[in-house]
Formats: sequence, structure tokens, C-alpha cells
Amino acid sequence: MCNIESLMGKLHSIQPFLSVEIAPSISGRLDENLLADLKNLSGVDCFVCTDSPLARFKPSSILSSLKFQNALQKPVICTISMRDRNSIALCGDILSVNELGLRTFLTLTGDSIKNGDCPETKGVFEDNSLKLAHIIDELNAGRALNGKPLKENVQRIYNFQVINAYANNPQSLKNKMRKKLSTYEIHALFTQPVYSLSAAEFLLQSLEEIQSECNVKSALVLGFFPVLSYKTALFLRDKLPGVYIPNEWVQKLESAHNKGKDEENKVGLEISYSLFMELKSVHNKFHFMSANKPSLVKEFA
Repeated sequence: MCNIESLMGKLHSIQPFLSVEIAPSISGRLDENLLADLKNLSGVDCFVCTDSPLARFKPSSILSSLKFQNALQKPVICTISMRDRNSIALCGDILSVNELGLRTFLTLTGDSIKNGDCPETKGVFEDNSLKLAHIIDELNAGRALNGKPLKENVQRIYNFQVINAYANNPQSLKNKMRKKLSTYEIHALFTQPVYSLSAAEFLLQSLEEIQSECNVKSALVLGFFPVLSYKTALFLRDKLPGVYIPNEWVQKLESAHNKGKDEENKVGLEISYSLFMELKSVHNKFHFMSANKPSLVKEFA
């Protein structure tokens, strides 16, 4: 069985921590090749199962998380958003899977439906991610969404939330961190991909100040997404809010792209690895996003 409490202990200790993002395939079964590759990864503390990012159709993140957790025998943090279900459904889902050992959640507001591949659907968006934080706090206190007491208490549920890695006004980013951490019990903030040492240092300093100011305890997990192509760099720069990628990266990858795919991949790996080493000099807790490419994780971890 997965020991969630040991995972949380490590997350809040001075020890290194590494989570790896995984996305369920559009299939009736888990990808056996992916599972084999994930099992061969060393140094990974847990996995984070996505919930239809960019509103593109994927299998249920909750059921997929259970399947991954059972297959990998490591904790899986389940991503859930307010986009597709109302609070009744979300509270019911979180409560139901508790007995099955799924007790860690990365709670989001969710991407807009207009970004997705199912244009005929409608977003729910009853509230933002803090509503999910409230639901989890209530369940941990022995109360359901409607305020009624649970017949049997849940095993402790752990809530994580996301924070942007960059903002034009840094103070606004710090204020968002403060609002999240001072209102509900949030055990860690996972950042969007970080592409500068100064951004990481600002986030770490802000968290330290907020924890002291509000007397709360939370970890910061820096998001890391290697940029191996000019196309990806453009997407991050132009389409992903809360992420800032230096123009120098874009220019280097454009130049490499014009020389061929191998050169583009080589340059992308070099600049991404250099940044990762810089980030490791100031922090040791990372969330690795690799688009279901475990072999890429081995290049860095």
C-alpha cells in the first residue's frame, strides 16, 4: 500500500522531493508501455495525474489516478477542477474514493472550454479552486458539503493548489499566495513552469514571509517543463498565462529550429538542463512535466 503520510513527511522536510506528471491516454486501458517506463524511474516520490488540461478530452482523472496508483504502487496526486462538475459531484467523488486510498488532490479552477477539443460542451465553473479547498477542509472536519456530519470520518485528505510562476505585478502573485494559504489548509503550492532563477527566488521568499506572517505550513514545489522546440517556446510565451519564458530562449530555439530537428532538440536540452541546475542550487522540490515521456525525466533527475 502507498504510504501517504510518509510522502507528506518528505514533502515538508528538508529532503529532496520529485513528482512526475502523467496523463491518461484516450483508451479503455492504461498504457502498459508507459506503466513499464514509469516503474523504471528512480527517485520519483509520487505522480500527478492530470484532469483534461486545456479542456481537451481525457478519461476521468479520479478513476485514472486510482488505476495508476494501484498499478505503480506509489502515491498519485489526483488533479480535479471546478470546470466539469458542480460541488455536489466533486464532494461526492472525493468522499467516495477516500476509502479506496486516493487522498491527495491538486485542486484547480480549470481551463476554459474554448481552449478544448469538445466545443459542444459547456463549462460548469460553479466557483474557483478555493471552493474545492473548502470542500476538503469540511470533509477532514467530518462534515459533508451540506454541513451534515459524516457517518464515518474520512482518512485525512491532503489538498495542493497551483500558483503562477510569473506576474507582471509580482505583488499580485504574492497576494494570491497569501489568500490561498491563509484561508484554507493547503499542504503545498505547485507552480506553473519556472523559467528563471529570479522567479523561483521570488516565490520562495514570498512563501517564507507568508508562512511567518500567517503562521501556516506549506511547501513549494517548482514546476519544471523542458522546452525542446521552438513551437513549444512560442506556445508557452503566447498561450499559457502565468508563465514567462525569456526571449533569449525563444531566439536560441528559433535559430536551432532553422538548422534541423536534432539541433533544436540539442539546444532545448542544453538550456533546459542549465536552468534546472540553477534552480536546484536554491531549492530541492520539483514537479516534472514531460508530456508522458519518462525517458526525458531521466535526462534531468
